[in-house]
Amino acid sequence: MAAAAAAATTTVPRLSVDRPSSTFPKYPSFKPQHKTLSFTLTHKSRSITSAKNPISDVISSSESYPDDQNLIFADDDKPREECGVVGIYGDPEASRLCYLALHALQHRGQEGAGIVAATPDGILKSVTGVGLVSEVFNQSKLDQLPGDNAIGHVRYSTAGQSMLKNVQPFVAGYRFGRVGVAHNGNLVNYQTLRAELEENGSIFGTSSDTEVVLHLIAISKQRPFFLRIVEACEKLKGAYSMVFLTEDKLVAVRDPFGFRPLVMGRRSNGAIVFASETCALDLIEATYEREVNPGEVLIIDKDGVQSLCLMTHPEPKSCIFEHIYFSLPNSVVFGKSVYESRRKFGEILATESPVDCDVVIAVPDSGVVAAIGYANKAGVPFQQGLIRSHYVGRTFIEPSQRIRDFGVKLKLSPVQAVLEGKRVVVVDDSIVRGTTSSKIVRLLKEAGAKEVHMRIASPPIIASCYYGVDTPSPDELISNRMNVEEIKDFIGCDSLAFLKIESLKTMLSNDSGNFCYACFSGNYPVLPSGIVKRVGDFVDDGLNGSIDSIDGGWLQGSKDQKRKDLDVKYEEEDERERESTRDRRSRVQVLVTAVNGSEAGGRRCGELPPEIAGAVGGRSLIVRTVDWGGCGREFGREERN
Repeated sequence: MAAAAAAATTTVPRLSVDRPSSTFPKYPSFKPQHKTLSFTLTHKSRSITSAKNPISDVISSSESYPDDQNLIFADDDKPREECGVVGIYGDPEASRLCYLALHALQHRGQEGAGIVAATPDGILKSVTGVGLVSEVFNQSKLDQLPGDNAIGHVRYSTAGQSMLKNVQPFVAGYRFGRVGVAHNGNLVNYQTLRAELEENGSIFGTSSDTEVVLHLIAISKQRPFFLRIVEACEKLKGAYSMVFLTEDKLVAVRDPFGFRPLVMGRRSNGAIVFASETCALDLIEATYEREVNPGEVLIIDKDGVQSLCLMTHPEPKSCIFEHIYFSLPNSVVFGKSVYESRRKFGEILATESPVDCDVVIAVPDSGVVAAIGYANKAGVPFQQGLIRSHYVGRTFIEPSQRIRDFGVKLKLSPVQAVLEGKRVVVVDDSIVRGTTSSKIVRLLKEAGAKEVHMRIASPPIIASCYYGVDTPSPDELISNRMNVEEIKDFIGCDSLAFLKIESLKTMLSNDSGNFCYACFSGNYPVLPSGIVKRVGDFVDDGLNGSIDSIDGGWLQGSKDQKRKDLDVKYEEEDERERESTRDRRSRVQVLVTAVNGSEAGGRRCGELPPEIAGAVGGRSLIVRTVDWGGCGREFGREERN
């Protein structure tokens, strides 16, 4: 199996190898007799699909709730990150550290959590459950997860009787052993891949696109194991940051566009840690080393850290919403401080959209840093005009006499002393449907605010995300239906301004081309193939029947302005790309290993040296690279008959 040698376009810190090796170790001896022990916890569901569910009008369910009139869904009116992942190798308390790291990533998913650990005797043990990390795990459950290596996952979804089966990490057996996987992202060709696999006899036990990856690994004929991952990932389109666990290896992989974040750190005892955000590294006292590069595969085993490039990759397209909303302010994501990004967003708003005001407040929590930046630039005091309750679940019981804006009032309380008689600037990170914003404006005016001016620290959202973010359909997005003046009238504020996308790109400077702005522009780096889930696992949890029977939970692949379906064109391009890949592999078999050495050369990503690219005949070439350092590699070569 050939793996194209390529590198990221940005220079990253050199990765030290614990036990350097000039080539990959001998093929591991897989032991298919190893088994998986699974422990499953079930907690009372914390969500109810109701009228305030953003997609309740397109989800049909046979379940009924007799007390439905008293159950209220907490309408956050925000895009939601689907999940967060953690991987730890080489620490005797791997599962406990994984548990703590998942706590730090709880904001990325609150509906399910799981940990898989590799025990010293080669068994993969798993604990998964519905609910928060603290609800799923306790001391006795963590005692059932011994071993030095573990992976973990937190997941966002909605309620449903079959939701538990979709909680990751997944563990599966194949003929050479067992493998666990935790995935953050969304595959835009999931349906196509699943249909092909089912046509060839694969049986699926979940509705998650992550299961497709396991099936692709199982049917691969490549050896050793990491080459199975490479072959599987070459068939994937979309967003994926994944960690895999076997009896003796931890593998981290990121898609060629780098949509979703994945970072690497190291603890003082040498243990390697992977996580979706650096805030998870901070909690378990791991030092941040670098990002996993777009298109990179990192293999961690007893021989150290080894790196290869998954495939030739284009310009990165990292999700800009990680800096706007998803990530914690204390994280470093895509090489940038989230706090500094949000502070600058607020400063730009104050410069480009000033207004006479007496006080600046934020919609907590994600709007706080931008509000601080706005206040500092405008020279106006920043105060806490809204207090958020952090102890409200996703469902709650309303009194028999209905209270207007009950859901918002339960979570956000206005401070009358700050607001009464004041001209107030309210800074929020985004507006999705506009329903929550209108309630907040009404809440502030009822508390005595003289004027309410909304400032939004992101451009208007006009398109759905296909890459692992739960966003409503375009018809539900208020900025796709109304202009700024119409939105202002709808939510009832005195003025409204968004961060301009041109200003956002100017702030990002030379890195602006490395981000995905599809939700602001509708221009997708990877067009969906056929129809895809728009909300990851959200739609069909708890529903029975075939995929085709799920009404309204899928979006047709993008079409051009003449409504001509683009899928055929892109499928043809994919086939040409596969033919090209097969042709390259027929001429040369390349195995790439990253080890310490001198600085990388100047060759472009995915470009093999001429003497290797032209290799023919019965020779198998092993190519040794020198560190993952920017766009290019130095190559050494060992010929074998």
